[in-house]
Amino acid sequence: MTRDDGSGSMTGPEWIPQSCTLPTEERPLRLAEWDALFAAQTAAPYRPDALRVRLALPSGAGSEERARDLAERENGCCSFFDFTVTGTPEGVVLDIAVGEEHEAVLSALAARVDRAAVPGGSR
Repeated sequence: MTRDDGSGSMTGPEWIPQSCTLPTEERPLRLAEWDALFAAQTAAPYRPDALRVRLALPSGAGSEERARDLAERENGCCSFFDFTVTGTPEGVVLDIAVGEEHEAVLSALAARVDRAAVPGGSR
């Protein structure tokens, strides 16, 4: 179930949809993994449309593998996400897409990404 904080954006773990099969007690750990990945961004996140967000991550030892592993595990519990991880000479690109019915979930995730991109951003 999602929750609107009155500002029009989803906040906290309440935005995690009921269709997520990750056990509740594991969710804070998974969110921390995503937050760490988001904090490593090398550029501001790009939102080409309401159903997609793109992250630029650093190159280097394990960066692409880390993004792929996390995306694969996330897809195991939230299969509505479509992750594409692409290694480039400049770094790693992580594209996250959803169908229209999960636009609010992606918006909440994008807001979390945006906060991580701002130095001192709160989560």
